Amino acid sequence: MLLQNKNAVIYGASPSLGGAIAQSFAAAGATVFVTHKRMEAAQKVAASIHARAGLAEAAEVDALDPDAINSHLAAVKQKAGSVDIIFNLIGLKDTQDVPLVEMELADFERPVQIAMRTQFLTATAAGRIMMEQGSGVILSLTATPGGIGYANVGGFGPACVAMEAFSKNLAAELGPYGIRAVNIRSAGSPDSRPFKEALDNPAEEVLDFLKKLEADTMLKQLPMMEDIANTAVFLASDLAGKITGVTIDVTAGTTAALNYKVTKIPFSG
Repeated sequence: MLLQNKNAVIYGASPSLGGAIAQSFAAAGATVFVTHKRMEAAQKVAASIHARAGLAEAAEVDALDPDAINSHLAAVKQKAGSVDIIFNLIGLKDTQDVPLVEMELADFERPVQIAMRTQFLTATAAGRIMMEQGSGVILSLTATPGGIGYANVGGFGPACVAMEAFSKNLAAELGPYGIRAVNIRSAGSPDSRPFKEALDNPAEEVLDFLKKLEADTMLKQLPMMEDIANTAVFLASDLAGKITGVTIDVTAGTTAALNYKVTKIPFSG
């Protein structure tokens, strides 16, 4: 298994994408330390991993609190012997679908501040432990606005750009210690909780929005949570041992060029 004998810490391990990634890490052989600011959310993910004979431990950790982060990582290090992988997936409380010229400053700043605070605190805390070990992988996740200009995403777009730059700079500094930092850029997964909640009572505008996102991709398909999780497993494994300081694009081609003008035509050859 690709992550056999690895210890992975997931921040924001809700039953949505964070949980899917935790499940995939466990299926690949890792012991997964799932954390969330609400203990019940982390426990649900851990229970689902246990149900599939995986190894997981739940903890309540506020990924914006340096003391909580440091004490938890120290406990993982003491119990498991190493911290091999971290992946921060906490929500950014972003406001979207409002033009920047009409947006309140607080709504614009919030996702940028949350993203930079939590990424800095978790990555640097884990980085100090990984430096002593001489190895480790620090993963992060952004979305399409990290790669192209995208209207009406408020502070979320700048937050994605900042996270990608932070990951790159972190990789440059920690690389000599055998530590890799890689970011994954997604186009949004229609089977993740935000999409599923919107589609539970699908208004016409919700369906139109989803169709637009799919049309923007080159493959005319959005990446599912499994696609993001599979990418994360690969990047955390030794198979990706020489990949660092980059963003791996899993947007089905969206950030290479918006592809809404191209449609599939019948092949008659």
